[in-house]
Amino acid sequence: MHMIDIITKKRDGFELTKQEIEYVIDSYTKGKIPDYQISAFLMATYFNQMNDKESTHLALAMRDSGDSIDLSPIKGVKVDKHSTGGVGDKVTLILGPLLASLGAKFAKMSGRGLGHTGGTIDKLESIPGYHVELSVEDFIKQVQDIGIAIVGQSGDVAPADKKLYALRDVTATVDCIPLIASSIMSKKLASGADAICLDVKVGHGAFMKTEEEAEKLAKLMVEIGKLSGKKVTAILTGMDEPLGHKIGNALEVYEAIETLQGHGPKDLVEVTLVIGQQLLIDAGIAKDDKEARELLEAALQDGRAYQKFLELVEAQGGDLEKIKHPEQLLSNNKVEVYANKDGYISEINALDIGKAAMRLGAGRETKDDVILLDVGIDLHKKIGDQVKNGDVLATLYVRDKGIDEAKKLVLDSVSIGDKKTTIKLIKKKIS
Repeated sequence: MHMIDIITKKRDGFELTKQEIEYVIDSYTKGKIPDYQISAFLMATYFNQMNDKESTHLALAMRDSGDSIDLSPIKGVKVDKHSTGGVGDKVTLILGPLLASLGAKFAKMSGRGLGHTGGTIDKLESIPGYHVELSVEDFIKQVQDIGIAIVGQSGDVAPADKKLYALRDVTATVDCIPLIASSIMSKKLASGADAICLDVKVGHGAFMKTEEEAEKLAKLMVEIGKLSGKKVTAILTGMDEPLGHKIGNALEVYEAIETLQGHGPKDLVEVTLVIGQQLLIDAGIAKDDKEARELLEAALQDGRAYQKFLELVEAQGGDLEKIKHPEQLLSNNKVEVYANKDGYISEINALDIGKAAMRLGAGRETKDDVILLDVGIDLHKKIGDQVKNGDVLATLYVRDKGIDEAKKLVLDSVSIGDKKTTIKLIKKKIS
């Protein structure tokens, strides 16, 4: 088999076989194919795309390029979720304890963030003492014991994906749905869960800007899951404004704690419950959405979900006093941003809010950047809210970087009009 023949075949729009795709991934992972040939292969794929079968072969080949986690020692259905990324998205921090409090087995390996804020692991690291690294044996034992573990990716999971993504980033081939879907699903399939719910974000602050793009990506990932023998569902959720109010690592932990104590923002609670309903049904704990929602709402309101979060933090070495007093996690330096006219909030550009948080130090612009875990933005207004000139739109938690730029980004991101606007949060479910 020769790489140039495979490049030519894809360039000319033909379907690649399972063996050809496996050859590409295996050879590139082992350093037998140079970057310039893989770049040509990626560009040919970008222009001619891949069908569902090819995308599945690609996802499985990338999965098999490294370690896969065997969760079979854990009794019951193992559930997981994945978000395609948004601003203020702290759903995992709430969903995991909530599901585990109801008997589900939530075994999650998460990544770090590159962009406006950290990933789930960065957020958890804002809790002093929280260990994000566990051996596979300890990870499995913790899920067996308390029903939940949230850790960083261990071992060498999907190394082909890491190499390919780095190359896609510098060859303008990131924005290709088969490559995106295969990248996400290779890691999810390697993580060993039985049932996966994909939260596909759509809107200003998401990678997918239109519902049409998001639906296409969601359908492909669900099909890859199906062809791989996994139970996969995708839910399209809106990202035209940040999710919840708080953006930034420790701030998002703070808001997750508020939500687990039964008084979270409506939009954050709704997204969490909709994903939770699906996973409770997949785990065989609820028979339908109605029963699942009743169970989830009860666990949020009666404190079971919060107690499970405390168990998780304690099991992984986190400081429980900081959880009981989460304001201690935040920077003491605050700056306020004020509205400059009367009216109703008609638009909040979520991406610009995310950029503002990154300027303050809440995210990484390069993979080597060090995140400031205690900085970020508390956005006091949402789309549809009435405001008056001089009202506080947001509080910035700051150190000594990016303050003026962040203030301007936040103010410019908020549009104030004469009429009340509403947006649709839950767009569609694909299963």
